Amino acid sequence: MSEVVRLEVEDGIGVIRLDRPPMNALDADVQRGIMAAAAEATERKDVFAVIVYGGEKVFAAGVDIKQMADWSYTDMVDHSMLFQDFTRALARIPKPTVAAITGYALGGGCEVTLACDFRIAARDAKLGQPEVLLGVIPGAGGTQRLARLIGPAKAKDLIFTGRFVDAEEALAIGLVDAVVDPGEKGSEAVLAAAKEMMSRYAGGPAYAIRAAKEAIDSGLEVDLQSGLEIERLLFASLFATKDRETGMHSFIENGPGKATFEGA
Repeated sequence: MSEVVRLEVEDGIGVIRLDRPPMNALDADVQRGIMAAAAEATERKDVFAVIVYGGEKVFAAGVDIKQMADWSYTDMVDHSMLFQDFTRALARIPKPTVAAITGYALGGGCEVTLACDFRIAARDAKLGQPEVLLGVIPGAGGTQRLARLIGPAKAKDLIFTGRFVDAEEALAIGLVDAVVDPGEKGSEAVLAAAKEMMSRYAGGPAYAIRAAKEAIDSGLEVDLQSGLEIERLLFASLFATKDRETGMHSFIENGPGKATFEGA
């Protein structure tokens, strides 16, 4: 496991913890660490859902600008695949994922949150894609995932200006799904809220949730009829699982919401 990224598992929830003080700058080591943690979370049967968390003070303030400031075009060609591969790895985790956002989630940090299914932010969090202020554009998925999440006009506003948005505006435009007041728990309240959200999936029908995520994400990339075909095939595939049999028989015998699933 990477020294700057680790996967911590408890009660069926995996926390991918970014730990590169002071700002969790996303250098190549962090990017590779995220890929490794995402692969481990995907493979482990005891992980039903995943939280990405940068700690109490900051989520991630972007890529390491000092590292790339003097790169040439060919240097960036060599590194550009990694820039997208680490967010692709997060997006492809076949389990529910949420970013627990404290402090700043900027540039590459914001792109990490966009690769998750959900986003929960502390009330004092700031999010943004300020790459144009450096003379470039988002390169880890921001132009594509942000536009799909909040719509092209709002995405263009954030990307063209490079401005930061606070948690309340992020909630209003759909960039985050919930805002948490620190209260007595401080910044740990965001992690606690993320754990509460993800706990509903622990012990659930893992293959059904996996199929639902694949159907939604893959369907967004194609036309409606192709998406419906993806859904049809995935729906039929679940009749090969024990959980489908358990869920249907439990519904008949005990009513809805009473089944105990095996994740198989």
